[in-house]
Amino acid sequence: MADTTATASAPAADPPADPVRCARDVVPADLWDKQVGLLMRDYPYDSVMAARVLGQGYAYLLTAMNHRGEGLGLAPSKLVDIGVHTVILDTVAYAELCEKFNDGQFLHHVPKVDMKNDDSVVKTAHIVAADGWEVDLPLWTDAADCGPCHPGNDSH
Repeated sequence: MADTTATASAPAADPPADPVRCARDVVPADLWDKQVGLLMRDYPYDSVMAARVLGQGYAYLLTAMNHRGEGLGLAPSKLVDIGVHTVILDTVAYAELCEKFNDGQFLHHVPKVDMKNDDSVVKTAHIVAADGWEVDLPLWTDAADCGPCHPGNDSH
């Protein structure tokens, strides 16, 4: 059965000049397969959904790393956050990701209990797209106006 889910890039003020990047292309194949397997083990996902969630988790983290120090208050949706957690809980691989893409600085995870209602998830999807990453928009709309992460610092 073919996957008919459309993948769209969120509109950005200035579309990226470079072709849209896919997070799958920056993750080693064995690590990708392992983390897709972890998502399938822990959630009711098939391999297609697991890959979508994981890809958006990586795109979010790589965008956050690219904007370190800017205080943008980035926040993933609930579904994207599942992918983020899969990445960061694989601590050795996550430390290597931070080393490679965040100048060796560890991007901490500082969740908040209360959800904020400030459109930060939608804003984040736009920033991810503006950074040139593929945005699977349906995965960003489950919490379109709220996010649980600590605003305005260099953490997730």
